[in-house]
Amino acid sequence: MQGRVTVTEGALASLLALAAHEVPGVVGMAPAGFKDQVVRILGRQEASEGVVVRQDPTSPGKYTADFYVVVAVGARIPTVVESLAERVAFAAKKLAGVELSQVRVHVVGVGRG
Repeated sequence: MQGRVTVTEGALASLLALAAHEVPGVVGMAPAGFKDQVVRILGRQEASEGVVVRQDPTSPGKYTADFYVVVAVGARIPTVVESLAERVAFAAKKLAGVELSQVRVHVVGVGRG
């Protein structure tokens, strides 16, 4: 007997944020929106900070993901972005059984890590 597994957007965002942190050259995530900024001001940090996942309205069953990252000083940004996109697409498919139709990486800063 097979059941149906549903992964929430929040759970998927947390999973993808953890995968993004494993990419060499990524030193952190930045608040993706007002909610993340308020959470950071209140002194809490969520695993999904810096990631926004949404169902893709043009591709049923697929998701889009936006990442707001801080890259290490001296890292080649195009290489980091490409590695991040590959890593999170792999993690989404293999760990959650979900396909990403689009991955957008927003480099919002450079820092030491």
